[in-house]
Amino acid sequence: MYYVYILKSLKDGKYYIGSASNLTSRLDYHNFGKQRSTRNRTPFSLIYSEEFPEKSQALKREKQIKAFKGGEAFKKLINGV
Repeated sequence: MYYVYILKSLKDGKYYIGSASNLTSRLDYHNFGKQRSTRNRTPFSLIYSEEFPEKSQALKREKQIKAFKGGEAFKKLINGV
C-alpha cells in the first residue's frame, strides 16, 4: 500500500504534503529531523492520509493535493468537510 499524507508543523502551523509506502516510519523520519526540508519545523502531527494500492495513484493524488494548497479544496480536505 501507498499513502498520501498531510502533516502540520506544531512549531509554525505550516503544512507538508507527501507520499510514502510506510506512513508510520515516514512520520518518524520527519519528526526525528531526518528530512532536510522539514528539519527546522519539527514536531509534526499527521492530520490527513489516504491509502492507495499503487504508487502511481498515490503520486497523482499527492500532486493534486499540492495544487489545492491554500485554496478552498485544501481547507475542506484538512477540515474533513
